[in-house]
Amino acid sequence: MEDNDFLRALSYAGISSRIKRLSDALLYGTKEFYKTIGTDIEPNWYLVFRLLKKHKQLSIKEVAARMQFSHPASIKIIRNMQQKGYLEVVTDTVDSRKQLISLSAKAKKAMPRLEKYWDAGLATMKELLEDNEAFSSLLAKFEDKVQENGFKERALRHLKKTQRKK
Repeated sequence: MEDNDFLRALSYAGISSRIKRLSDALLYGTKEFYKTIGTDIEPNWYLVFRLLKKHKQLSIKEVAARMQFSHPASIKIIRNMQQKGYLEVVTDTVDSRKQLISLSAKAKKAMPRLEKYWDAGLATMKELLEDNEAFSSLLAKFEDKVQENGFKERALRHLKKTQRKK
């Protein structure tokens, strides 16, 4: 397979593109799965459903922080879910700048059905990773390293090292 796959042949130089390609394949497959079974949710909504099921009500900022998504990305997801009737958004009575979100009656009613879909997705992920038990822990280590000191900072440090050698 590697001979026919330019990104694999690049080894470390192709990693970010391979991760993006894999992410796109999983998201597209999930969208197609949802379309096939006739549900009107998006793949990344799963996280918000699960957070709000557990915490009942959170601010948009809290949702973004717990998912480690940008605030604008979280707002986009929340607005789309609200437009489909899955979320209720209210202004905080203590801080009028803060929007609090919770699952709507429609979402609560749909949860048993949605959880069956998510269970099928989880079983699929386990199947895809059945020979790679260490994948999740290796991915977590990679995420931690990027979080602690990002790509830009590391690349600039390496660039400075190569410039000093000249």
